[in-house]
Amino acid sequence: MEKIYIIGHRNPDFDSVCSAYAYAKLKNRTDPLKEYIAARCGHLPESMKKVFAGLGIEPPVYMRDIYPKVRDIYLTSAVRIDADAPLSTVAASYKATNPSVIPVFEGEKFYGLLSVDDITRWAMEQISKRGKIDEIPKVRDIMRAEEEPVSSSDFFEDAKRKLSSSIKRGLAVVENGTFVGFVTRRCFLKAPKNNIILVDHNEAKQSITGIETANIVEIIDHHRLDAVKTELPIFIDAEPLGSTCTIVYRKYVLEGITPDQDVAKMLLTGIVSDTLILRSPTTTPVDIESANDLAKIIGVDLHEFGLRMFSCMEGMKNRVPKEAVESDFKTYREKNLKIGIGQCECTTLEDLEDYRQDYLAALEDVRKRQGLDWAVLMITDVIREHSVLLITEFRAGSHLPYSLVSDRVYDMPGVMSRKKQLLPEILHAVGE
Repeated sequence: MEKIYIIGHRNPDFDSVCSAYAYAKLKNRTDPLKEYIAARCGHLPESMKKVFAGLGIEPPVYMRDIYPKVRDIYLTSAVRIDADAPLSTVAASYKATNPSVIPVFEGEKFYGLLSVDDITRWAMEQISKRGKIDEIPKVRDIMRAEEEPVSSSDFFEDAKRKLSSSIKRGLAVVENGTFVGFVTRRCFLKAPKNNIILVDHNEAKQSITGIETANIVEIIDHHRLDAVKTELPIFIDAEPLGSTCTIVYRKYVLEGITPDQDVAKMLLTGIVSDTLILRSPTTTPVDIESANDLAKIIGVDLHEFGLRMFSCMEGMKNRVPKEAVESDFKTYREKNLKIGIGQCECTTLEDLEDYRQDYLAALEDVRKRQGLDWAVLMITDVIREHSVLLITEFRAGSHLPYSLVSDRVYDMPGVMSRKKQLLPEILHAVGE
């Protein structure tokens, strides 16, 4: 069955993870001839793990990259030859399938791969020495030493190079130390492409490592379009809504399918997270309607659901500053400048002085490592609809329209959205 991975952006947030989960569930119901697998391309912070544990739902699996692997190409064989069997038992297999290699076992334990070269070499030796073949040996007696196997998780290109430098026709493939199949030179004639659906993003720089080797079949997003180039036309659903989970819920509605409890919980989590409990300026009437529908399906009070979710978040002073800064960090280019803008949500700003210096230092470190001209971090109190902005040293900082409350810290009452409220001011300040 053809597999299609549904994956959100790097540094996953609730919207990217929850939309992947819910869309995979929908696609598996509406397109049962394919297998849709929800995945994430980043590790989850403890606060997100806590929320999912509270929901009783296992989040999508982690994928480090989407590069083609040995697991995508290896072969299996219904033929099993015992190492102590006479070579004559192999004849029937070669007549039926003409394999280049056959797996050989010692009882239930994998012994090695018998290749046609092993048989040819033995036969030629017999003929050159005796002019004829006098006796039929055991399979094990004609096999050359087995080379180190490849792992099913090895990269396609790495395994290809290994086999190319070998005198063998094939190599064994193992998974967790157990033999699962084999690869031959024919397996490497053309690299396979993994099929992928992007959710909550469409830019290559925000996507899973190896995206350039994948076959993108759909994009579901609510951000600006700077989409990955595709070989063929694809389906794109990009809408100016507050959450990708809203788009996914609308697809359930269009299909006439009511989400089950787990899907409804995930969709509502994504919406209330990305819209900051429907308070962000990015929130639309469609988001509000969708969130209320989902709350009714679950049987919860929408506002209380959101507050419970945000209450699971670690306080800023309890988080690792570098990890917090990079957890939701996006880069932009403006006037030949590279700018990074991060955002963190919390439930209070009263303890800001307890961690301010540590976060300013972490922000500067991130700026240097990523080669940025300017880096800023927006910390948002979702309960009181209030944010503060931490910045690295840069001339444009003096042009920001916010009150400077301490060294490199600005007060931003009522500012909730990075995209609609902060970004325009940052770009304006850079242009001054």
